[in-house]
Amino acid sequence: MTPIKTENYNSIKLIECPRDAMQGLHNWVPTQTKAEYINLLLKAGFDTLDFGSFVSPKAIPQMRDTREVLELLDLDNTQTKLLAIVANLRGVEDAVQHPEISYLGFPFSISETFQQRNTNSSITQSLVTVEEMLNLCHKHHKTAVVYLSMGFGNPYGDEWNIEIVEKWTDILVSKGAQILSLADTVGVSTPEKITHILPPLIKRFDRTEIGVHLHSTPQTRIEKINAAYMAGCKRFDSALKGYGGCPMAKDDLTGNIATEDVIYYLEEKKEVLQLDHVYLSKAIAFTGQIFM
Repeated sequence: MTPIKTENYNSIKLIECPRDAMQGLHNWVPTQTKAEYINLLLKAGFDTLDFGSFVSPKAIPQMRDTREVLELLDLDNTQTKLLAIVANLRGVEDAVQHPEISYLGFPFSISETFQQRNTNSSITQSLVTVEEMLNLCHKHHKTAVVYLSMGFGNPYGDEWNIEIVEKWTDILVSKGAQILSLADTVGVSTPEKITHILPPLIKRFDRTEIGVHLHSTPQTRIEKINAAYMAGCKRFDSALKGYGGCPMAKDDLTGNIATEDVIYYLEEKKEVLQLDHVYLSKAIAFTGQIFM
């Protein structure tokens, strides 16, 4: 599997995030149940599944069985690629050993407070990890996805402005990052912020795939999706029914953008998504066995 080329991309990419949806659940989801759910998603036709993570089980106990889940996945009849989240070099080294995984995602926060809280490392230390991840991904024929966490603001009092977002985007691209996803994390984005931030980044870094990983309440999902789409974004992270949230951010989780809303919006815009709605419906029905 060769690194994915991202230059001059024109098609919409839907990134379904069962890992993000499940990681904060307190009740253990059995390995077999996780795998059954992800296998349905693999048949639904998403570009990528953010399916698991190689992180400390003490930090995210729900994801401690990612390796076992991977062994149960049916990857023979799907074009969907797998993405795994890592938080340190050990996680990178573990993840690159699995040929089934195409993408490694790293949460790089422009908030020093949240970087420490999320990965137990500073921004400076995390930049070194990103560089090492990029090197190992190249060596093992994988592609890195760097999440620009707190990309739309943060609740911790750290300095935030669009210049800081642009600065770190510039640095990460100069290090070799091909895919960046601006992550809201705690749901502080607004249509105005999205409209202000995304267009200049997409225009300036036109050889970099720039997406969004937004969190939202149900009332504001569509307006955020619309703002990102109209800004030129073609890569959308989401989770069925809007489940999920980052347990490292705060106790009162703000859910993901609901995949159903993204699909509805994009189909209204006549985008061709190449989804299998039969398996999509089966996956939606199966969420009742996980999120109770």
